[in-house]
Amino acid sequence: MPAFPLDAPRPFFGTWVVRAAFVMAVFGWGVGFYGPPIFLHAVMQRTAWPLFLVSSAVTVHFLFGAIVVANLPRLYRRFGLPTATTAGAIATALGVMGWAFAAEPWQLFLAALCSGGGWVMMGAAAINAIVAPWYVHARPMALAKAYNGASIGGVIFSPLWVFLIAKTGFQMASLLVSGVMVVAVAILARWAFVKTPALLGQAPDGDEVGAPLRTVTLPHARLLPGKKLWTNRRFLTLAGGMAAGLFAQIGLLAHMFSLLVPALGAQSAGLTMGLATACAIAGRSVVAWTMPVTADRRLVICAGYAVQLLGSLLLLAANESQIGLILLGVVLFGAGIGNATSLPPLIAQVEFVKEDVSRVVALIVAMGQATYAFAPMAFGLLLAVSGGQDLHLGQNTTLFFMGVALVQLLAITLFLLGRRSSS
Repeated sequence: MPAFPLDAPRPFFGTWVVRAAFVMAVFGWGVGFYGPPIFLHAVMQRTAWPLFLVSSAVTVHFLFGAIVVANLPRLYRRFGLPTATTAGAIATALGVMGWAFAAEPWQLFLAALCSGGGWVMMGAAAINAIVAPWYVHARPMALAKAYNGASIGGVIFSPLWVFLIAKTGFQMASLLVSGVMVVAVAILARWAFVKTPALLGQAPDGDEVGAPLRTVTLPHARLLPGKKLWTNRRFLTLAGGMAAGLFAQIGLLAHMFSLLVPALGAQSAGLTMGLATACAIAGRSVVAWTMPVTADRRLVICAGYAVQLLGSLLLLAANESQIGLILLGVVLFGAGIGNATSLPPLIAQVEFVKEDVSRVVALIVAMGQATYAFAPMAFGLLLAVSGGQDLHLGQNTTLFFMGVALVQLLAITLFLLGRRSSS
């Protein structure tokens, strides 16, 4: 029997942290991001409340979540990351059950506060906070793997919610999903998220303990306490670029299914939405694999938005008989979906000192969410003034797709403006 030395090093635990973060992201986005559109339909069917009222609750869900995200570093300092994450899962569960059981409108809005404030503790800023201590040079791939859980959450939970609600009713579905989510996240928090490299005697990236720390932070980066961050050009352009990009992205995604149905039929339109999600996973993974550590990450995200912009223009040019052109447009647009979430934290890693990164990421995610909460309504207005209910690709959608393309162009411009100050 082979003998192993007692002081043999443990396998690098960061790999397990990424896997745990992936699973958490599946629940976070599957319940908190992809769930509300389905909750809206289920609540209206159960209560017959007006669309404006229920959709306003969805907006409250995302807006209150933005407030919580902005304060996430403070919550971590006060309660610790594992406890805050578990509390987020519990709050999300209470909120989802509130959506299902609400008998009065005020109860629905209270539920929206719980679900909106809870799911962001399992969202983009939380994933970055969990993964960042374990990876520096390898962070792009680590974050890509963890963030892919967000896309998988959409693939799994969008049809799962519909199936469970149809088979068991919204109330029982909310109890089942909420119970599994709380148990799973609590286990992950106590097993994986409670650990740190220092606690296990390990170093980031699995490097040898005691070896010189490797950094990717730009040499001229300086600490930006208090209000100094809000006058920093790199921060403002990073936050603005992320907000604009997500505004265009969520605005198009919110209406894409409805626009695809007349051309493809409901079943094929659903499959095409799944194709966009698959392209998001592929695009995020390809960038993580191929992006050198020394790459200008602002140029990388600009390239991604340029691809999305081309996809939007192809959808603008297509009519309902040009299926190939439609699919190509969806593929190009989908390829950039994942990087819109994963690349801004990686830009923050390079452009800001380590002490500021968690605060920067929390704030840009919060500002992005607060902005895209209004995107479905804004782009819905563009469709309404163009053609009302008679909407088809190639007919009455020019203003809509031009609006998407212009906001994408704005995102590219903002990222490039910030690049000037970091060169």
